[in-house]
Amino acid sequence: MVAHVAITLDGATTGFTPAVGRFYELAQTWAEDVTLVGADTILAQEPALREAPRRPAPAGAPLLAVVDSRARVREWEALGGAGHWSGVLALRSAATPPRPHRAVPELVAGSERVDLAAALTVLGERHAVRVVRVDSGGGLIGAMLERGLVDELSLLVHPLLAGSGRQIWSGGAPGAFDLVAAETLEQGLVWLRYRVG
Repeated sequence: MVAHVAITLDGATTGFTPAVGRFYELAQTWAEDVTLVGADTILAQEPALREAPRRPAPAGAPLLAVVDSRARVREWEALGGAGHWSGVLALRSAATPPRPHRAVPELVAGSERVDLAAALTVLGERHAVRVVRVDSGGGLIGAMLERGLVDELSLLVHPLLAGSGRQIWSGGAPGAFDLVAAETLEQGLVWLRYRVG
């Protein structure tokens, strides 16, 4: 499980414009089987998704799994046709309200909220998943760190301060981090990779 996130010097994951092209270029490092995303990340992109052209995904594209405990995501068809993923899957709990129209396959894990560990186990069993990359903000990444589900934390650090942006981590100490690699990139970007111990 790799959490790859763009952050600022003050640890914010929102409140700034990230170097999106560079971020996704680096994301190809892991050739993930599943891209795991939180509902808030998708909701922020839904207006653009509605207008985006539909195109087929390349061979070997990962599955997109969206943690959507409250059934808020609506643009499932647009996500499936974005050309980035081989398919889409909603991760939900038993308490998730019914979707207005079941336009997406669902995986139920947990009673009140999505049980992330159980969902990952089922993804591994049903889809032969070996590599999962979290592509989300601080909420989902923080929850994954808190539960000890992250093996590697990849930070694309932007040389600015966001101030009031959502932080990558606001809980207690998630554990030790061992630096695996540090690389200085263009425009003051720094790519840091840590093994979570």
